[in-house]
Amino acid sequence: MRWRGVPLDVLLAASGVSLDLLTTANAGDTPSLPAASNIPMALLVGLPMGLVRHRPLLVTLYLAAFLAVTDQLGSFTSNTAQILLCVALGVAGYRARPRATSMAVAPAIAATALNLAGSDSPPTANMVVYAVLLPVAPAVLGSYLRSTAERLRERDVTPDALLAAGGVTITVLTTWTSWHSGGQPVWVAGLLAVVGGLSLGVARRLPGLVLVLQGVLLVTADAYLKDAVTTCLILTLIAIGVFAMRVHSWAWTIAAYLTGCLLGAIAMVGDDTEITAFRAGVLMSVVATPIAIGRYLGMRRAAVAAERLRGEEAARAAVAQVRADQLAERERIARDVHDIVAHHVGAMVLRAGAARYTAPDGPVADALDDIREAGHQVLQDLRDLLDLLRDPDRQPDLLTDPSDVVREAAERMSSAGLAVDLDLDPATDHAPLIARASAARIVQEGLTNVLKHAGPGTRVRVCLAASPEGMEVEIRNGRPPTTVERLPSSGRGLAGMRERVRALGGTLSAGSDGDGGWVLLAHLPARPASGMTQDDVSTPACGLGNALRSRA
Repeated sequence: MRWRGVPLDVLLAASGVSLDLLTTANAGDTPSLPAASNIPMALLVGLPMGLVRHRPLLVTLYLAAFLAVTDQLGSFTSNTAQILLCVALGVAGYRARPRATSMAVAPAIAATALNLAGSDSPPTANMVVYAVLLPVAPAVLGSYLRSTAERLRERDVTPDALLAAGGVTITVLTTWTSWHSGGQPVWVAGLLAVVGGLSLGVARRLPGLVLVLQGVLLVTADAYLKDAVTTCLILTLIAIGVFAMRVHSWAWTIAAYLTGCLLGAIAMVGDDTEITAFRAGVLMSVVATPIAIGRYLGMRRAAVAAERLRGEEAARAAVAQVRADQLAERERIARDVHDIVAHHVGAMVLRAGAARYTAPDGPVADALDDIREAGHQVLQDLRDLLDLLRDPDRQPDLLTDPSDVVREAAERMSSAGLAVDLDLDPATDHAPLIARASAARIVQEGLTNVLKHAGPGTRVRVCLAASPEGMEVEIRNGRPPTTVERLPSSGRGLAGMRERVRALGGTLSAGSDGDGGWVLLAHLPARPASGMTQDDVSTPACGLGNALRSRA
């Protein structure tokens, strides 16, 4: 279940109220307030959190005023108001404009300073730093999350592992002797040291969060474990360098630099430290060094990425140019084929049509009709072929119904004198289109070869069968009845059929059947496969055995 809308607002309000009830339950009675005021005070401080997502600036100003009032009353609810004020500032930084957020930070700083100041003690430098840092940090963090660094695309985690290992090594080796010297348990100090070191492992991916974490650890060490301050400062400087490398905005880089100077002053300046211009310059230079290194590495990384992008663009442009050249060459070939072949075939069709009127009846008229129809079909096929040459991604219209192509080829060859027996399995209509189209072309070319090499009067059996494994094409002709006057042939028909079948991962064999005839057998798989050989083809469904295939 995702918490959205009103349920999330109710949850935030209930969390604020519950937080105050938990923090004030064992705090004792407030002298200036009756004991029955705990629940009303919890409602007053917690319920506004239900509006923090929609009116973060208004809630921030309300909590700042409520913090000042409860501090003057001496109510322990001021602690809850201080916590919720930081939360509201973070939401304001994330959702509101920077100028509006900065206007809300000022009253928050004033209310925080009032809460930190004691009634009988003068303000100190550390108190002023905390009063400023406590409201500013969540506001800056929220604004940073709104415009964070670009997503790291590298999948190599080796640099992250090295950073984490180095961070843990530094923190443990330099602080373990002083874990027992603080007021907290040893395991707390050890856990903070390990967490602080391991956090560097995600610094490249979450640079802002790691910088904030290191700053919090540095401030905590300055207050409770002085011996670990130097180590925390080193980790903070590393986090600042990584932040500068990953975040390309100069505004955020300057903000990180100022934050580093402030944290460095907390770590290096004590109550009895004399502040001089030389020491200030050294501190500013120390913080500037990781910033400069990080910016340099970031620029180098951006330059490498830009060079890689240019290489990819150049490769894509080269591929596009090659394809454009190929399409231009296809266009030229299509134009030449159209100008040469279409002219002669068109003239043949026109002359056959004119001659048809001089012979109204008889075998000559039938032959002329067949020539004219065949010429029209050739022109149509030529147009489809030229369209395919000009646009390779387009499927020609003649492939839409391959079964009709097979029947038409059988009828045309029958009209030309062949005795064609067609056995077309109805299951072929459910075979893949590319297999059916290739089978139709194989039948066309196979019957043409029979007419060329065996001549009219030859009996031909054409069988097409389909199975879950694919399609089987068998074209078997008998002995030529008379002496054959061979027609002109390019010798490319059989080679073209082999290339067509091989492109689909199938096999094709052709040869004598031992009785003076010829057999052509093709297997087209249902799905294109790679690495197939003729031995991989099972016995065809048309009934031609392995022995015949071996003779072919």
